[in-house]
Amino acid sequence: MQQRKMGDLVRDQRPLVLPPDATVQEACAAMHWRRVGAVLVVEDGERLRGIFTGRDAVRCLADRRDPARTRLGDVMTCEPSCLRPEDSVIDAMRILRDGGFRHLPVTSEDGRVVGIVSRYDFRGAEHARDHEDIKYSEVLR
Repeated sequence: MQQRKMGDLVRDQRPLVLPPDATVQEACAAMHWRRVGAVLVVEDGERLRGIFTGRDAVRCLADRRDPARTRLGDVMTCEPSCLRPEDSVIDAMRILRDGGFRHLPVTSEDGRVVGIVSRYDFRGAEHARDHEDIKYSEVLR
C-alpha cells in the first residue's frame, strides 16, 4: 500500500482559523456552525500560534470562565504538535495515538497553516497498518 502524504489529505481544505483575541464564545459558535471540533489560532495572516478544541471549551466552563470575555490566546494549547505536508498519514496516526490528541495541524516549514486532520480522517487500511505496527513493536519488547 502506498503511503498517503498529509499534503494529499488536506489539499483544498479550508480549516477554521481565528486570531488569539477572538473569544471562546466566538470560537464555539464557529465550531458549531462549521461542525468541527477545533479552531486553529493564527497570527500574522496564517502563522499557527495554537489550537483550541472542544476539550479546551469544556475546561473553560469547568473553570467558570466567561466564554464571552475569555480570549483564545489565554486558553488555547500553545505550540501544538504539527506535521508537514510531506509527512505520512501513518506518522499522523502515531502522533495522535501517542499524544492522546484528536486533532493535528498541518503547517508549512515557516509555520503557516496548511490544514488540520482529526483521528477520524483516516482509511481502514491505514488503521489496520498502524494496529499491525503496534503488535510488532509489542513483540519486540
